[in-house]
Amino acid sequence: MKGIHFVTNEKNERIAVQIDLEKYSEIWEDFYDVLIAESRKDDETINLDDLKDELKNEGKF
Repeated sequence: MKGIHFVTNEKNERIAVQIDLEKYSEIWEDFYDVLIAESRKDDETINLDDLKDELKNEGKF
């Protein structure tokens, strides 16, 4: 596939991928967003009103 290159180990197993970001930037952004969401799925959440209050108290809202 043009613009996609796999990096392999000594056993010829795919271990990484290089992506041409000029060609596939939109797809990469979507993929990256999914990775970030997945990594944060178990994070503690905060109520929106509590967040607003906290930001106001810090002078950021």
